[in-house]
Amino acid sequence: MLTNVLVANRGEIAVRVIRACKELGITTTAVYSELDRNSLHVRLADQAFALGGQTAAESYLNTERMLEIIEESGADGVHPGYGFFSENADFARAITEMGVTFIGPPPEAIEVMGDKISAREAAEKVGVFGVPGTTELITNPQQVLDFGDDKGWPVAIKAAYGGGGRGMKVVAGPDEVEEAIESAQREALAYFGRDEIYMERYLAAPRHVEVQVLADTHGNCVSLGTRDCSAQRRHQKLIEEAPAPGIPDEILNEMSEAAKAVAIGCDYTNAGTVEFLYEDGSFYYLEMNTRLQVEHPVTELVTGIDLVEQQLRVASGEALSFAQDDIELRGHAIEIRINAEDPAEGAFLPSPGPITELSAPDGFGTRFDTGYNSGDEISQFYDNLVGKLCVWGHDRETAIRRALRALDELVVSGVATTIPADIAILEAAEFQANTHSTNWVENGLDLTGVRYAGSEAPSNDDDEDLVEKLVPVEVNGRRFEVKVWVPEGGATAAPAKKKKRAAGPAKSSSSGGNGVIEAPMQGTIVGVQVEVGDTVSAGDTLVILEAMKMENAITADIDGTVAEIAVAQGDSVGSGDLLAKIEA
Repeated sequence: MLTNVLVANRGEIAVRVIRACKELGITTTAVYSELDRNSLHVRLADQAFALGGQTAAESYLNTERMLEIIEESGADGVHPGYGFFSENADFARAITEMGVTFIGPPPEAIEVMGDKISAREAAEKVGVFGVPGTTELITNPQQVLDFGDDKGWPVAIKAAYGGGGRGMKVVAGPDEVEEAIESAQREALAYFGRDEIYMERYLAAPRHVEVQVLADTHGNCVSLGTRDCSAQRRHQKLIEEAPAPGIPDEILNEMSEAAKAVAIGCDYTNAGTVEFLYEDGSFYYLEMNTRLQVEHPVTELVTGIDLVEQQLRVASGEALSFAQDDIELRGHAIEIRINAEDPAEGAFLPSPGPITELSAPDGFGTRFDTGYNSGDEISQFYDNLVGKLCVWGHDRETAIRRALRALDELVVSGVATTIPADIAILEAAEFQANTHSTNWVENGLDLTGVRYAGSEAPSNDDDEDLVEKLVPVEVNGRRFEVKVWVPEGGATAAPAKKKKRAAGPAKSSSSGGNGVIEAPMQGTIVGVQVEVGDTVSAGDTLVILEAMKMENAITADIDGTVAEIAVAQGDSVGSGDLLAKIEA
């Protein structure tokens, strides 16, 4: 068994891996950016090392510093979680060459499946076929125009080295091609470090169904059932459930066999997920994610198998202790992603900031995975997942009722969250009848009036009594904790400080139709689409604002002429900052 695992990630997935390691008696090593110095995953680990920097590129994607820490820490295994380095074959190979175990598939499998084009080819070799698409990277807009004219619109432009909906843009027609290519490349580069893109036909109303596979180094490969991930916004999942409901058992079995064939065909080991689109009785291969999925807990709840534990055992050279016939799916599980976003009647606006209170629900069949505590902060530089509420019931109806009860108990204050939208989804007749599709949340669900109610953070009193606290410090890049006396009511592991008043609901992209365009959230300007003097119509894109790895088109609120552009590409802005002015 591995003895010291470095978790090359942050947030709830780092916490999840650290807890699994501790239960197996494995020493844990955390890494952290400047902004994550006192994060929950750092506090839980046995030791922690500073990466430096703030953005993902400066910290969690800093290959040189990460490899230095792996050596300094004495780690004999590295768990990449999901995102960041989890599907980076070069990183996995570099670790392996150091004599350290990469807790995931071999680099060769990552290369085949990490490149979505070669992944399509690998799947086709074993008789598993996807929706119509290309096996060539997009190098100019004409390729997309020709494909759309031949296969039909809309067309999906996707990151070749990514997943999870990041870097994916749906192009409705020829006029949107150039802007979609630029946007997809920017998002792919920001989240995955590579901007290659490809395309495929976009199905009108499919279900998103995936199969969890697990393979060891002894030739054993099993399927742990299916998950339905069709409740999405911006092609990113909001609610997932296991097993996939309302699909005939014979089709689910065919999907499972197809998934195992794909995994075996690329000599896959460890945990992986094969994704399919299902529509009108047929399913199509979508991609294989060579890592642990965000939604893995629902599979754990219906199988009783700890997937992270199995990852660690497989990486340690152990054979699976169960066969396909031993796996039994019991009941139904639902996972709700709690994201720091204001639903804003369907706009889903990112909402970074401090969490003033976080109180998780409890009760039978209820689980909450998070990387935060009260007092922690959601940064604009990282993913905005606050936590994952997971419930189990003996059937789907029970699971839905339990999820609604748990959401009612869950308290997250200080930032806007998707909780109001999650409730709307679970209560909707389409979801309960299982007639929804991947585009239902954005195009079919009525979110009128569904938005964040807002909350305020209590302020600290300068005259509070002093109490003993633990404070993190760094010595030569390694984290230690020391005792200091700070005002009572300060953070448990950091000096108390004045808290800023929490922002209320995120604003719309405009200011009530007066031509004064303000930033609806904190973020970075990644594109300015107009110039002073341009004539625009209400709804036209003026600037593109990136927050929490998502691009947001900020639009004109009236017809008129652009009188002022107050920002430039690369500028950082706060909520309410002036972006542009339009004169009617």
